[in-house]
Amino acid sequence: MNNKKLKQFCLLFFDLILLFLSLKLTVILRYQGQLTESIQREHFQVFTPIFLIWLIVFYINSLYDFKKIINKNKVLERLGKSILISLIVSMVLFYILPQTQITPKTNLIIFSLLAFTFISLWRIIFMSINKKYIPGSNIAIIGYNEIIMKTIRIIKKNPQIGYNIKFILSEKNHILLDIAEVYGFKIIEDSHQLSRAIKDYKIDSLILEKDVSEMKDLQKTLFNLLPTGINYYNLINFYEEISGQIPLEILNKAWFLENLNLAEKRNFERVKRLVDLALASLSLFIVIPISLIVSILIKLTSKGPIFFKQLRCGKNGKEFYLHKFRSMRVQGNNLAPTEKDDPRITKLGKILRKTRVDELPQIFNVLKGDMSFVGPRPERPELIKELSANIPFYNARNLVKPGITGWDQISGEYHSPSLEDTYKKLQYDLFYIKNRSIYLDVTIILKTIKTALGHEGR
Repeated sequence: MNNKKLKQFCLLFFDLILLFLSLKLTVILRYQGQLTESIQREHFQVFTPIFLIWLIVFYINSLYDFKKIINKNKVLERLGKSILISLIVSMVLFYILPQTQITPKTNLIIFSLLAFTFISLWRIIFMSINKKYIPGSNIAIIGYNEIIMKTIRIIKKNPQIGYNIKFILSEKNHILLDIAEVYGFKIIEDSHQLSRAIKDYKIDSLILEKDVSEMKDLQKTLFNLLPTGINYYNLINFYEEISGQIPLEILNKAWFLENLNLAEKRNFERVKRLVDLALASLSLFIVIPISLIVSILIKLTSKGPIFFKQLRCGKNGKEFYLHKFRSMRVQGNNLAPTEKDDPRITKLGKILRKTRVDELPQIFNVLKGDMSFVGPRPERPELIKELSANIPFYNARNLVKPGITGWDQISGEYHSPSLEDTYKKLQYDLFYIKNRSIYLDVTIILKTIKTALGHEGR
């Protein structure tokens, strides 16, 4: 388990412990002398599944995302908002389940106040310890190229991921010298100094630009370092871990053969299809009433059809018609790819896009099997032809079914249809294709819900 995941697990584990502690104190305060074993048992039986909902709300509100929990005031604001949402959801659930003898209003309010107090104190303590006493992982880099430049910038921009660059073993050049001065690390040119530098700087991990088999002059040194317990990272894998992207600059066909063996994912694809069918079928109970309301609003606010239909490419290039609620004006629309703050978008369309409601008709694409809930966004056939001619390995994104939402959509970046932004999107898509799993799909869906609730859609 890496440093980041260990800290996230620590946060989640103690959050859960403090939820149980808050419940224990709640029943003691609420019932005092009348507290019995059966009362305690009933509370713990009813509240335990509710705690899972609380932790999901915490997750959606980024309370386990180190990029969002650096500032103490922001953390407390997010925590307060999360507990308020969880409180409301819990009250609704109590009234839906009338068989319980627990009186929800008083108990839940006491519990929520205690939970907010304890978890706030724990978060403040955690942030203090994490900042002052838990050392980050000291790393060194062997080699230098464009991906290493990007890696340095990501690490320095996100100190919360816990890596400290101490030195780079490489020939000096003016760009590297400037970066070293700005970011405060050393440059070592003599490979014979490597062992000594690793000891002096207490290096935990080495990031290797090339495969060890290509580093003939360093193989013996690296082999002799094995007893120290130092970690060796391939540059592509390390960059993937810290950025959530696959760097296209140094990819070749061999990488795809080694990392995108689709046969290994067959069982996952079968399970995913069953989950897609189950979720899509259940969601119809919500989608159909909302769709009726949205259809009426579209007709009342702008001229044109209710639905937008367009030919898209799916898995292995299979074409299908994608359906969405129309969010743009029909008049003067040249059907060019959407841009940021596109003037063709109607007032209602802006709301539909920000809340992702415009995507709801794609549930029927999921039921038909053209799409999945999670995957790369489907593109137009003519656009794919153009992009494939300009971006290497672009067609690789069609190895899996496209999705309503995806890893790129929750990246927090706005990506326009430009060649440069499409290049970035492909790096996110390849990361998803390589690492796709039930866990990653659930993560993407939860973060999509957060985006929709926070009106952060684009």
